[in-house]
Amino acid sequence: MKEEKFDFEEFSRQAGELLRQGKPFTGKDGVFTPLIKRILEASLEGELDEHLQESRKPSKNRRNGHTQKNLKSSLGSLEIFTPRDRNATFEPQTVPKHQRAVSDDIDKKILALYGLGMSYSDIQSHLKDMYGVDISDGTLTAITDRIIPAIKEWQNRPLENTYPVIWLDAMHFKVRHEGMVKSRAIYSVLGVTLDGQKEVIGIYFGDNESSTYWRQVLNDLKMRGIQDICIACIDNLKGFGDAIEDVFPQTEVQLCLVHQMRNSMKYLSWKDLKPCVADLKKVYKANNAEMALVYLTQAEEKWGSKYAVIFKSWRTNWDRIATFFQYPPALRKIIYTTNPIESYHRMVRKVTKTKGAFSSEDAIVKQIYLATINCNTKWQGPMFNWTAVRIDLNMYFGNRLFNDTVI
Repeated sequence: MKEEKFDFEEFSRQAGELLRQGKPFTGKDGVFTPLIKRILEASLEGELDEHLQESRKPSKNRRNGHTQKNLKSSLGSLEIFTPRDRNATFEPQTVPKHQRAVSDDIDKKILALYGLGMSYSDIQSHLKDMYGVDISDGTLTAITDRIIPAIKEWQNRPLENTYPVIWLDAMHFKVRHEGMVKSRAIYSVLGVTLDGQKEVIGIYFGDNESSTYWRQVLNDLKMRGIQDICIACIDNLKGFGDAIEDVFPQTEVQLCLVHQMRNSMKYLSWKDLKPCVADLKKVYKANNAEMALVYLTQAEEKWGSKYAVIFKSWRTNWDRIATFFQYPPALRKIIYTTNPIESYHRMVRKVTKTKGAFSSEDAIVKQIYLATINCNTKWQGPMFNWTAVRIDLNMYFGNRLFNDTVI
């Protein structure tokens, strides 16, 4: 049997829409029935992989096709394909031979295995306590590795040709490599489509965050189909804005005001913290760029002799800090900070926070991918206040975004 490809990204998009249309969670046409089928089959294939590793050498055992099996579960009837081995010595534990029903608890545990970021030892303990099933690390790895091809397809999928706004940022994780624990950067890109739907455009592996690697990421996004980005929201990593403007010349770059404030606060003494921050807040809360510069000058006259480095940074970055002032309030609100992508990172860290150091890059990518699928499911529907944002976008970028589309 040729294994069917299962697009987790497309599934997560369709699931929310089907639920809104009144489709049931469970049953023959239930929204989550295809996902359970996929997970059960991946688990069985992983078990057989490990069995063949153990039995192949002495007996030359190998795969011998699949057997179709009908299962009853909390999600309705399922047709799955169970793999066989030539020697008929394979005894699956996920769905044992002759078993025709899958309990509610096993359904939930399988989903937990894939989506909640549990450690292998925790998964083993739970399965042992609940079902008396012993599953080795090798079996768990084989099972979870089954989603790697789907991850590769997702990472290289074609993208929209235009995104109104994207946010770019990096997360850092510890990974074991050649007996040493090293820090690796995960470069993530979050975009919003013309319909207001948030979408993780991609995740990339690199060493410590650098504008050079970001340039590679941007070129990859271009190769995957992005022709234009209206506004890119970033932190103030040196050279990052230049890289974006080189790859996408029409893109407006907005530096994150929250990052700028945090960087300023690092230099302030405790007694000056509150009054100086209050003066700097006036800058980005101003109604327009002209008034913002007035407030910045006033703050510099008051604090500049003591904290020259802070105001040098504001002046150097001003053109990209002040980008948002040229737009109306609704659009300003979503671009003045990288909070949308930081919110996504917080959801990822809920899954990864129990890991001191990952065993490999694949282990990190699997965890992040599954967390991302969960995020996409939660993000169904347009961003808050998208109608107003869309009107603002049409006002300033209509010729690049909507063409003849009527709002």
